[in-house]
Amino acid sequence: MKSDTISWGTAWTLARRELNLRFKGLRLLLVCLFLGTGALAAIGTLTGAIEDELANRGQELLGGDLEVEIWQRSPNDEEIAALEEYGELSLGTRLQVVARKGDATAPVGLKSVGDNYPLYGELTLTDGRSVGAPARGEAWVGQGAMDRLDIEMGDTFDIGTSTLVAAGVIANEPDKLSEGFQLGPTVITDLQTPYDAGLIQPGAMYQSKTRIAFDNPGRDPEAVQDELTQQFPLAGFDFRDRDRASPGADRFVGRMGEFLTLVGLAALVIAGIGIGGGVSSYLEARRSSIATLKVLGATSGDIARIYALQIGLAAVVGSVAGLAVGLAITPLLGIALQGLLPVSSGFTVEPGALLLASAYGLLVAVVFAATPLLRARQFPAMALMRARVAPLTRDRAAWLWVGGGLVGIVALALLTSRDPLLAAGFLGGAAGMLAVLALLGWTIRSLASKVGRPRNPLVRNALANLSRPGTSTGALVTALGFGLSAFVLLAAIQSAIDGNIQSRVPQEAPDYFVLDIPRDRVGEFEQVVWSQDEDATIRAVPSLRGSVTAFGPEGNMTRVAEMESIPDGAWVLRGERGLTYADDVPPGNTIVEGEWWGPFYDGEPAVSLDADFAEAAGIAIGDTMTIALLGVERTVRVANFRTIDWESMGFNYALVFSPNALEDAPHNLAATIEFSRDDIPTGPLLRELVQTFPSSSVIEVGQMLVQARTILSQVGIATLAAASVAVLAGLAVLLGAIAAARAARTYDTVVLRVLGASRNQVLMMQLIEYALLALILAVVALAIGSGLGWLVVTQLFEFDWLPDWGIVLAVLGAGLALVVTFALAGSLPLLRAKPAQALRAL
Repeated sequence: MKSDTISWGTAWTLARRELNLRFKGLRLLLVCLFLGTGALAAIGTLTGAIEDELANRGQELLGGDLEVEIWQRSPNDEEIAALEEYGELSLGTRLQVVARKGDATAPVGLKSVGDNYPLYGELTLTDGRSVGAPARGEAWVGQGAMDRLDIEMGDTFDIGTSTLVAAGVIANEPDKLSEGFQLGPTVITDLQTPYDAGLIQPGAMYQSKTRIAFDNPGRDPEAVQDELTQQFPLAGFDFRDRDRASPGADRFVGRMGEFLTLVGLAALVIAGIGIGGGVSSYLEARRSSIATLKVLGATSGDIARIYALQIGLAAVVGSVAGLAVGLAITPLLGIALQGLLPVSSGFTVEPGALLLASAYGLLVAVVFAATPLLRARQFPAMALMRARVAPLTRDRAAWLWVGGGLVGIVALALLTSRDPLLAAGFLGGAAGMLAVLALLGWTIRSLASKVGRPRNPLVRNALANLSRPGTSTGALVTALGFGLSAFVLLAAIQSAIDGNIQSRVPQEAPDYFVLDIPRDRVGEFEQVVWSQDEDATIRAVPSLRGSVTAFGPEGNMTRVAEMESIPDGAWVLRGERGLTYADDVPPGNTIVEGEWWGPFYDGEPAVSLDADFAEAAGIAIGDTMTIALLGVERTVRVANFRTIDWESMGFNYALVFSPNALEDAPHNLAATIEFSRDDIPTGPLLRELVQTFPSSSVIEVGQMLVQARTILSQVGIATLAAASVAVLAGLAVLLGAIAAARAARTYDTVVLRVLGASRNQVLMMQLIEYALLALILAVVALAIGSGLGWLVVTQLFEFDWLPDWGIVLAVLGAGLALVVTFALAGSLPLLRAKPAQALRAL
């Protein structure tokens, strides 16, 4: 062979001859890239598909180009005339009510619509009809309400004081996603029905929603919002446009997509460790071939070309397989999410997501494969042949490839992330975790070499294995650390979500919420409740809606409409909020600054603020605040700040006013009912309340908690599925590290066997070594995994940190047992090695 560098064609010929079609030796690289790129492809494709649907179907999801929402009133003639200047209007109202059929009841979201509903999209029924608003006295009913009331098409049911005919069952409600959360299925009626049923009265808690289909498609929705706000500054308009038809869904998809992408990237980073170990093992197995090629005249460049082609082909195959599986899984995920999020069924191709997943996969392959490849190419033939007993040192040139790959990964993560700070924090955390594990590996080797010589020869040899030249302690520490941390992370997140589901909310929740109780019938309401349980606890509070329009020192107030942005934590300033008034400090509230006004207060109208909101908005005691209530501004003085127990399921208001500030405004009451004993049936009271107060909404808290549990469980399942990818990658890396260590220890084991060690002694040495590593790493994994779990649960999902430490420790123990089992299983081939055959192979 000539000493000149061979061509790429010749290098490919040599690489192809040695490469096995089943990629024997490179399967760990294949599996790791397959898992990482597959997860990223599926996550990116699904997220991109949902975001495309939200962007492309904005008009249909909203039901118009612009929606104008007002609480507790409908738009007046002047406002309607102004809205009609922009295009066609579709009027409607939304409120929470209870439907009845005999003794059966069902909480429903009542949606009254105009004759031209929907402006965009189609409302379809299960019998195939495309319809608009139902006729007077009829309703389109969600299947859940049909089931709960045990009725069929053509049957009648009651809402408020009206009797309606179930004229059709809703199959597709085009604007359902933009409607937001409602307790129960939808019932759609014509515009007049809520009035006929006595549900809309002065002070009733309902929303009017007016959708506009612009007569000029090029009209800017934001400009229209600004014009309407200037024309009607006190109207209390809340706007939503076609570009943000469902901000809640958009925010959820973005946040969950960000989290899942980081999980996929974490799986890929973990897999990268396996790639490095797999490539090292592959090149170690071909040490003699590399040495032979060098003896025959192959240059370092030739070696790099030949084996880079093999490794590159395996990386491409693994990445392509991952992309294919990611695409194949996406329709299944779409089917699971249909009805919850706007995702179309069938295959969806998002080129950007696929390119990003491929780029991540190949960059990770470069970063972790460069070091062993360049290390092998730089050493002379004799050094390669002595590698088992004289390990190779590191090649400085590898840092150029590693550094370049890392820069590429960081750049991709920051440029493609919706939240660069979150991505930067994640990458910094991953780098820190790798650094901690690398330092821990060095510390274990150092301590093992200095611990002395224990009398027990098995322990002595196990410690020697941890510190001897060429040991795989560093790789094992990294693999085990990531694997065990993934176990802890998964258990911590899942148990914390379960903890939120089972936390104090169910124990502290009342049995019923009742909305829209007429103020002049409070005594009658109480008598109905006490007839079922004379010791029941009733808490009734005034219930109003209004918006903050200005705040600050008197004479120098800040207008909310003129603020460039709302500070974080000052959420009360965004649109209309719930308002109430009280003589006494509400239960679960504590005054932290200022003084409460007390009963029979007749001084200057005052308000009490949530302390966190006040701090975020920069409001001080003695400042003034102006609110818009039913189109009329009222100014009050800030009297005190409170801390609020938001976790209790009672009535919690950020703004509580003195009675003389609001009691003259039209409003109703809301109440909570808590039975004195658990054995009191809830059904009889529910039926009597619904019959006695047909215009009120009676909500069973149990049903609300079921929905909350369902939502949290879905989040938990999604997290479980996502984290499982990282766990699978960690297991693959662990198996690869054990396999690599086994290949490196064949020589040591054979020598021990020749010197008289029994199989049980060799096995026990392996067990002691892995047990020591696992026990040390368990502590580290508990800290790292629980720390990352805390970040995910509290900062990303914004839940309370309520892990079940018993479950976390049990999962960690199971992980330790799994590690030891894998280690012993990986050590069994060492016992079957033939001494003569193994020694001849050196």
